[in-house]
Amino acid sequence: MLYYQIINERVKERKGGHHSAKSLMYSVDFQEVKDLQHQGKWAEAAKVMIESAQKLEAGGADVIVICTNTMHKMAPEVMDSVSIPLLHIADATANKIVGDKIKKVGLLGTAFTMEQEFYKGRLINQFGLEVVVPDEADRAVVHDIIYHELCLGIINEDSKKRYLDIIDSLIRKGAEAVILGCTEITLLISQEDCNIPIYDTTRLHAEAAVDFALGDAE
Repeated sequence: MLYYQIINERVKERKGGHHSAKSLMYSVDFQEVKDLQHQGKWAEAAKVMIESAQKLEAGGADVIVICTNTMHKMAPEVMDSVSIPLLHIADATANKIVGDKIKKVGLLGTAFTMEQEFYKGRLINQFGLEVVVPDEADRAVVHDIIYHELCLGIINEDSKKRYLDIIDSLIRKGAEAVILGCTEITLLISQEDCNIPIYDTTRLHAEAAVDFALGDAE
């Protein structure tokens, strides 16, 4: 919903009038994806993503965005399966962070995103950022709130406080800013809640997709 809203708002902002985005959406059954994630069946999850991307390309899409951070774990496989570009969510986020001259960032997301190299490694190796994550217990808290609350549309004030406490711990580790590295976290945390810059990957990715599609000269 947020991607669709942001993309159309951005198109109207760029083009004016009654313009909206020409777009295709392929929506998977998240229960199936969640089960594959937690069973470690990433090859099967990649197959789901590849089939989805190929259907979008066959439908006439010129560019693809995967509307989730965690499933960028199989972004290389998806890129290899289609002939159109895939815009990586970490790139859209890191480009903004680098442009803002920030060097050290905290990362919140699913355990997969916080602990595995497919996301952190890209920020470090391709953009020269220093990335800090919560300790093991706090990572479990962040992960569980995403899957047991936010993915189900549950917004809990106690969970928001726990997230803010975890963000404070990242600040104590030297984080100059925090990446909301799960597209659901923006439902719970906003810039108004924090004293350091918050990078909302949902918005940054959606806006980058529009700017790529329309081109800088549009």
